[in-house]
Amino acid sequence: MDTHEKNKNKSELDRRELLSHLSKTGAGALAVVLVGGGVISMLRSASASTSASTGKRKFRYGMVIDTRRCVGCEACVVACKAENKTPPGVFNNIVLKEPDKKSSVEKPLFMSRPCFHCENPPCVPACPKDATYKRESDGIVVVDYDRCVGYQDCIDACPYGARTFDEGKDYPAVTEKTPYAQVPSPEYNQFRLREGDTKTEEKVRKCTFCLHLQDQEGRYDKKAGRWPACAKTCTGHAIHFGDFNDPDSDVSKLLKERKSIRLKENLGTQPNVYYLV
Repeated sequence: MDTHEKNKNKSELDRRELLSHLSKTGAGALAVVLVGGGVISMLRSASASTSASTGKRKFRYGMVIDTRRCVGCEACVVACKAENKTPPGVFNNIVLKEPDKKSSVEKPLFMSRPCFHCENPPCVPACPKDATYKRESDGIVVVDYDRCVGYQDCIDACPYGARTFDEGKDYPAVTEKTPYAQVPSPEYNQFRLREGDTKTEEKVRKCTFCLHLQDQEGRYDKKAGRWPACAKTCTGHAIHFGDFNDPDSDVSKLLKERKSIRLKENLGTQPNVYYLV
């Protein structure tokens, strides 16, 4: 079974379990939108507190995504691919869509799904080569392409379907060796090309929160445009990014002001992506 089919099966399981869990969380409005279908399972209310055992970590980066504002335009998907120069079949971010023809609610549910950069990421211990790990400075989960041998155990371990396998496919502009082919990917500040020793073929790929846009101290600069591409490009202003360790950040303030949920918290993953409902 390929990665796409595995992720599809996970979504099917989510649909069957969604409504009962939404009822328990009191997310009635979201339940109405999703009658007859859904993409989230095992949800519980996320309190305004973002406390997590981060030790001496300098930053705790994450996202707050407003399900009321996401319109499903996929501008975030396009921006992510353009920023990270990912090949065909590799998506660091996707938009889950659940239009419901039977519902009386006009707006269906759309929600952006990046990697959740969990506090307890199950993908990390699953890797037999220690190629994926959680950075101590900011909690971003990364993949060491030089250590990854493409076993895909981490893909199976991720309960959110947030990892994809680079099968080595290329866009025509690359295979035809146009000038575009010589533009490297900025991922991890490694500037790899789609040919030679730097290729990511048969490697596992994932969202990095565009960490290559950080300065030397590990900070992003929103005003200067050094911000994750999906959040910077979101036309509906649904994707908010920031540091949960900073009480004055946009993401921290939103969790205090609005009701939020996280996906599959019963697994103990403690994802650093919250959804406003």
